[in-house]
Amino acid sequence: MKKMYSTVILYFFLFIYLEIINKVLMFNQLVDKEFVIVLFFSLSMAFLLSFFTHLFNEKINRRICIFFVIFIILFYLFNYLYFSLLSVPFSINDLELVNNALSFYEIGLQLLQKDIIPILIFLIPFVLFILYRNNFEFIKKDRKTSLKILLFFALIHFFSLCTLNIGKNNLYSPYNLYYKINSLTASTKVLGVFTSQRLSIKRFFFGFQEKLVMENREENNNDVSYNKLDIDFNSLIANEEDETIKGIYQYLDAKKATNKNEYTGMYKGKNLIFILAEGFNSIAVEESRTPTLYKLINEGFQFTNYYSPEFLSTTGGEFQAMTSLIPTQEILKIWRNDTPNFSYAIGNVFSNLGYNTYSFHNWSYTYYNRNKTMPTLGFYNYMGCKSGMEKRIDCSWLPSDVEMINTTFDDYAKDSPFATYYITVSGHAPYNFMGGNRMAIKNKDVVNDLPYSTPVKAYLSSQMELEYALNTLLKKLESAGILNDTVIVLTGDHYPYTLTEAEINEVSSYERDGLVEVHHSNLVIWNTNNEPKIVDKVASQIDVLPTILNLFGVDYDSRLLIGNDIFSDEEGLAIFASRSWKSDKGVYYSDKKFIGNASDAYVEAINSRVANSFTISKLIVENNIYEKLEKEMRE
Repeated sequence: MKKMYSTVILYFFLFIYLEIINKVLMFNQLVDKEFVIVLFFSLSMAFLLSFFTHLFNEKINRRICIFFVIFIILFYLFNYLYFSLLSVPFSINDLELVNNALSFYEIGLQLLQKDIIPILIFLIPFVLFILYRNNFEFIKKDRKTSLKILLFFALIHFFSLCTLNIGKNNLYSPYNLYYKINSLTASTKVLGVFTSQRLSIKRFFFGFQEKLVMENREENNNDVSYNKLDIDFNSLIANEEDETIKGIYQYLDAKKATNKNEYTGMYKGKNLIFILAEGFNSIAVEESRTPTLYKLINEGFQFTNYYSPEFLSTTGGEFQAMTSLIPTQEILKIWRNDTPNFSYAIGNVFSNLGYNTYSFHNWSYTYYNRNKTMPTLGFYNYMGCKSGMEKRIDCSWLPSDVEMINTTFDDYAKDSPFATYYITVSGHAPYNFMGGNRMAIKNKDVVNDLPYSTPVKAYLSSQMELEYALNTLLKKLESAGILNDTVIVLTGDHYPYTLTEAEINEVSSYERDGLVEVHHSNLVIWNTNNEPKIVDKVASQIDVLPTILNLFGVDYDSRLLIGNDIFSDEEGLAIFASRSWKSDKGVYYSDKKFIGNASDAYVEAINSRVANSFTISKLIVENNIYEKLEKEMRE
């Protein structure tokens, strides 16, 4: 009996050690009352692995045990490093992105250097196992013992499922995360890494669908004009046989549309240049050092509560800004591979208005499958490195944003009206002055005397290339006589996540936390005719698209987008990957803490809306709803 329990104890303490380390390092939390769930699931897994460690002779069982120990440690370590880099746990849906990320080995080296102490902490159990491996006894195949172990596994797993009833009625309760809600970040925090990954793999292969919860939303006022089309949802619902799609139509029909306002159509007929700026954040802006950025941000609309939430690096930021939907690992995988229709994406909308549309990227044109995703956004004139850009600029790492602007401007400048989309790359990590960041080295003289650490100075130096590119762009627009007729929109794709929280706070004008405020940034919506206006309303990347549509006087149905026109009377709300959120009334952190002035009922209502935002975004993409609605409206 003692031999039977030897490996159980080994696996159990290994799981618990790694779960605690992950909880502390990923979420800055120690164990809480819900950790009892992790204890039970860890114990059940310990018995299951012990079963496989008793199936053969003693020599083979020992090798199996060594394999399990190494695999478990590396599994937890990889998940932590992935979270440290991208702020979300690894998902099987991200396998393609891992391949992309591995191409930036310098970032990996910087990450390993930054996380050297956590890595050593993760490896402690392996060192101890090697030192004391002879203390573990391995028995040869014994059917009776194996059946006992399986029985213990079944009983403990049953008790594990019973513990899920702790706080069952809360939205993000263990029960709901296990059975009803697909939030890998939230479930990792509550259920632990191993259980959450097990659920994620199961849902990947067998499917999983969250249910929409109908919200009690305020009815539209008949005396107000709304951004709303004449979609006969009642007829669609009546004639739809698929219950999932019927539920989507019911939800969209009940959703409140946003009102038209004094800014509706303000830019109608003007050209548009939309810039998704790599790693751009408000910490990069300083009046004397970056005068062009400062001018664009502070002249005209000044968005003081704007956020660029990180959802799986650049591809998540791009998806938010271009579609006004919430990206998850599952949604982004569908976008990359199944290429669904996005009617309201910038390229599609402006093409339908008779605009000439262009998109340019100064890195590989296939990165993040952009050769497939760009057409879904309506950009068929898309050029990147290896599809024409390499003939115009130096595409070696890191390419220059200035070169991209210089060599592409003439492609569209005489094609008014135009809608041009730039995806920059000069501000990309790693942030150092070695061979990995050519732009940081190029602009190093600008930051040499700044009182910051080397990574911060390298970041600010790399962002100088964006400053110079914008300065070049404004001069070219003015020289071509089209500056007054062109609107420039700029948003960052995400904050510079390879910088630590402490490094970001070196240069931040206020102390930022690592969950919400680290994403605080700037939004540029600028034209020479803009009059100064401070906009304090909370907003984020998903609000950019509907705001542009309203400003350009586009007829669209705001119910079909998750974000809202920033100038509408709808309350501001920024949603983050962890399901934390910030509204005009306060901030909700995903550890169930609300800071602000609002009732519990309000917090519960916004939590429900946030959960629905994730769910409806996936349902719209998964079921290609925009294409279905387009077809119905044509008929």
